[in-house]
Amino acid sequence: MTRWRKALYFLSVMGPGIITANIDNDASGITTYSVAGARFGFGLLWTLIPTTVALVVIQEMIARMGVVTGKGLSDLIRENYGVKSTFFMMIALFVANLGTTVSDFAGLAASMEILGMTKYAAVPLGALAIWMLVTRGSYGLVERILLFACLLYFGYVISGVLAKPHWPEVFRRAVVPEFQWNSEYIYLSIAIIGTTITPWMQFYLQSSIAEKGIRKENYSASRLDVIIGCSITDIIAFFIIVTCATTLFSAGIRINEASEAADALRPLAGDYAAIIFAISLANASLLGAIIVPLATAYYICEAMGWERGVNKSFQEAPEFMWIYTVTIVVSALLVLIPNAPLVFMMVFSAVMNGLLLPFVLVYAISLVNNKAIMGEYVNSRSYNYISWGTVVTIIALTVFLLVTTVMPAGI
Repeated sequence: MTRWRKALYFLSVMGPGIITANIDNDASGITTYSVAGARFGFGLLWTLIPTTVALVVIQEMIARMGVVTGKGLSDLIRENYGVKSTFFMMIALFVANLGTTVSDFAGLAASMEILGMTKYAAVPLGALAIWMLVTRGSYGLVERILLFACLLYFGYVISGVLAKPHWPEVFRRAVVPEFQWNSEYIYLSIAIIGTTITPWMQFYLQSSIAEKGIRKENYSASRLDVIIGCSITDIIAFFIIVTCATTLFSAGIRINEASEAADALRPLAGDYAAIIFAISLANASLLGAIIVPLATAYYICEAMGWERGVNKSFQEAPEFMWIYTVTIVVSALLVLIPNAPLVFMMVFSAVMNGLLLPFVLVYAISLVNNKAIMGEYVNSRSYNYISWGTVVTIIALTVFLLVTTVMPAGI
């Protein structure tokens, strides 16, 4: 196969891995990274390296299941573990995804207000636009638009460069671990893991691979798609933390959401950095508001055995389309309520995703190691070490957070 044919072959398979990983940097994720940089400077940068390794391993594992089985993760969980356990997991994931979608619309509202547009116009228009795109468009059209929009994430790289950090110090802190044994530091560590490796992205990645029809003969290209996507998403996260650490942390400015970071950047890094940060947040929020409700509709319909897919019509897949519609409408309406606790919902959704992730991974790891399902494509020993290590780490951090938060000081 010539170099050009290889490139064309990869382009035909490319999409699910890059889109899933990049849109994981939605409003909730950007908020988490911004708050981490503003409150702890470069102190949490080191967490991105092990998180990226874990993300690549887990996403490749999920993609491999989609390629080999041609089924979504919910399908496999229901078939192998029964409807009851699947149902309760779907309820918990729906709540977490609703919070994530609310945070995406909140991010859209906040970023557009910085750019001069009221949320009472931005949110309804954004909700209508993405609803029309998914319910009236095809999978191919949606994928092409999402891939193009992923390019706008590099606005955060530009903001990071404009902030003029001290790069030797940045790279040193990125590779040298720094631990702080307090509840806020652990809370944000869980949030970083929970917003980088989310439960919904496992379901969406496998479902999108199944819907696109990627098969075993496309495995190597699909694997490359995943690796590129995972690498890009954490490079973006790196620059968001660097931007906020260089400007806000150094100036002693504490923030609670990403839009505050964009606003605060103006006097510290200039108008261009602030505008680029705000536009990138709006883009990320819209993309998240498309994908997270889609993931929700995919996994619920798979779990219940209903028809699903972007290529389906309302008549062909009514449950899929209605779940998508209801998630968007409810989330958008919640954002429009005056004085709604949006910041709490945004960070809470990231932490809740971190808490739910071990349960999703336990199912995924057991399925990918089932030779009756995967044949010769079961996990290698090293993959199992990393994936099980991720589960154990999240559980340990969560227990520590609960102990330090709930137990009185001094006990």
